[in-house]
Amino acid sequence: MSSKFNFGLIGLGVMGQNLALNIERNGFRVIGFDLDSAKRALSEKKTADKNMAVASTLQEFLGKLESPKRIMLMVPAGAAVDSVIAELKPHLGKGDVLIDGGNTHFPDTERRWKELKAAGILYVGTGVSGGEEGALWGPSIMPGGDPAAWPLVQPIFQAIAAKTDTGEPCCQWVGDGGAGHFVKMVHNGIEYGDMQMICEAYLIMERALGMKPEEIGEVFAKWNNGELNSYLIEITAHIMKKRDEKTGKPIVDVILDTAGQKGTGKWTSQTALDLGVPAQTIAEAVFARTMSALKEERVQAAQILSGPVKKFDGDKGLFVEKLRHALFASKICSYAQGFQLMAAADAEYRWNLKFGNIALLWRAGCIIRAQFLGDIKAAFEKNENLSNLLLDDYFTNVIRRTQNAWRDVVATAVRLGIPVPAFSSALAYYDSYRSARLPANLLQAQRDYFGAHTYERVDAARGQFFHTEWL
Repeated sequence: MSSKFNFGLIGLGVMGQNLALNIERNGFRVIGFDLDSAKRALSEKKTADKNMAVASTLQEFLGKLESPKRIMLMVPAGAAVDSVIAELKPHLGKGDVLIDGGNTHFPDTERRWKELKAAGILYVGTGVSGGEEGALWGPSIMPGGDPAAWPLVQPIFQAIAAKTDTGEPCCQWVGDGGAGHFVKMVHNGIEYGDMQMICEAYLIMERALGMKPEEIGEVFAKWNNGELNSYLIEITAHIMKKRDEKTGKPIVDVILDTAGQKGTGKWTSQTALDLGVPAQTIAEAVFARTMSALKEERVQAAQILSGPVKKFDGDKGLFVEKLRHALFASKICSYAQGFQLMAAADAEYRWNLKFGNIALLWRAGCIIRAQFLGDIKAAFEKNENLSNLLLDDYFTNVIRRTQNAWRDVVATAVRLGIPVPAFSSALAYYDSYRSARLPANLLQAQRDYFGAHTYERVDAARGQFFHTEWL
């Protein structure tokens, strides 16, 4: 039996440590390395009784790996990844596999894949979702890059990945180049939308219906037993019931209302603009976090700017049910936007993405895991060329039965002065997508008026452009 290690991992933060422990638990010998001596020491303590080792130097790390080498980087995205690659590259040979498991922007992965391909090194950019717990017990893994690397990493990745109820691993090859990191980026963009919608449902229940956190938690727990079943709904129910140890108050009431972000939602929105894809719900979720950061300004503005004083006077129980419908309909539109974006990127980069497989990747282990991803998978299995989820029979029928409640919720929030940017943008997306005619004819006339940008005519073939002398 070889004394060499099957897999190497550089970057022994919590995510890196947990992935290493997961890999070892599934029968593979792992060696880790980190420039930080404190992280190395902590990892050594955690792995003392495991089939693992922590190298003191990069040279030791490389020397103890079997060939072809399989090395995964769990370091901060950006310059740190380039720095580690530059240090490793002289020591890697043709057929060795180098994997970036961080939240890297997909154009960086495309660039590195091309550079390392020229040297014969098999580069993989893989999305890993599920947080610290998922890394340890089974994340969703979205690998892309050099397809020749897949047979070398497939046994390990599919062994450690989360499994669906039927035992399928939430890990399949996504596509060439930056495909894996692109799909992870879109996953995170959808996550932004999901979280914002849930927050808006909470705000409506709190501000319009006068409900307390524990009561709201009961609603989310009930919703989690139906078509809204998902990880984010589940943890929201738990959050609402949690008490602050210091004050005894609901923890949600003592957390400052300013949200952070790491950039993947912004990347998703920027990419949608670059590719000409309407992904306004995801973008509004990003802007909602940006607005939340203006805490001091908002506090001041609240003393100056007025709004509606009307109170909700309807049936609270009935409205909570309408709110459930609104959340589900909005959620569907957010996912529709995400899959539209992936389709546009697939056409641009020729990755040959399999959207049914991507839905499967997200069925377990990841942050946006949800029951209805099975319905998304079924939709693309039925029609792999489906242009929009809203056109699948299942989702068409869901929107048909929920849209009146959805409209009532958005209208009520507007009347009461409650901000619901995700709910309202999702509804605007739906209404725009179902409109055979939009007011862009006037917009194009304006463009032609001041800039001679020309326009197409309804009575001429597409692709013919005309100009009017307006003055």
